[in-house]
Amino acid sequence: MKDMTSRPPIKVVDGMPILGPFAENWENVKTFQARAGDLVICTYPKSGTTWMSEIVDLIFSGGDAQKTQRDAIYLRVPFLEFAAPGMPSGTEALNRMESPRVIKSHLPVELFPETFWEKNCKVIYVARNAKDVVVSYYHFYRMAVVHPEPGTWEEYLDAFMQGKVAFGPWSSHVKGWWEVRRQRDVLYLFYEDMLEDPKREIQKVAEFIGKELSEEVLEKIHQRTSFQAMKDNPMANYTTIPSSVMDHSISPFMRKGRCGDWKNHFTVAQNERFDEYYGREMSDTDLSFRFQD
Repeated sequence: MKDMTSRPPIKVVDGMPILGPFAENWENVKTFQARAGDLVICTYPKSGTTWMSEIVDLIFSGGDAQKTQRDAIYLRVPFLEFAAPGMPSGTEALNRMESPRVIKSHLPVELFPETFWEKNCKVIYVARNAKDVVVSYYHFYRMAVVHPEPGTWEEYLDAFMQGKVAFGPWSSHVKGWWEVRRQRDVLYLFYEDMLEDPKREIQKVAEFIGKELSEEVLEKIHQRTSFQAMKDNPMANYTTIPSSVMDHSISPFMRKGRCGDWKNHFTVAQNERFDEYYGREMSDTDLSFRFQD
């Protein structure tokens, strides 16, 4: 694998900022062919994607944790937009996979390939409050060297509010998927609800994908997908990725998994500025978020 420590700059594809290496494979993402039965887990980055991926894989595995140890999560649920030097792209991995496929994506709804709707694919969308997202995304930028340098926390916060981070503005992403859930087969969930009552949300997911779970299996999935269990699980915590790609000594991939950690990062002035941004961006929607437990 080629070393990726050069931290390539963000590129813009179809109006969306994206990681440099991902942009090289963009044409294959746009022309990707869905199959009937594909299930897509979509989020804005750092909103519970890996958590939901593990939950879905365990539901399909009937709660059998041994089955989910067959491979790392990013191989069991390939990332559609992924591309990096010396590694198979997400589109390549998915094209080789047998159906039914579970697919991860961070695409905003306007760039989501039409082929998924044509094949009547189900989408699980997980949204998380913007303050916790920006904190988590900042630490992810620091440790995942496929990203550009994030700069200081203050600089990154400004870039986030301007939508100049990979996958673009948080607000239009969560709002776009919120609106489309009315017309498409989309289950829209909230990270904060998953923290509050994991079993309730796991049950919603199971019903959405047409799987019945006994109380025993539901409890197994709940235990296996707790934050600590996933943080300790090499098949879920991304520690199998080379340190030249993700440097866990800078910040672990699975950091805190809580609601309200933003209070440990935002200054009073930053919080006031962010509240103004949030109020402006969310004034045209009935979508709302909880920012603390």
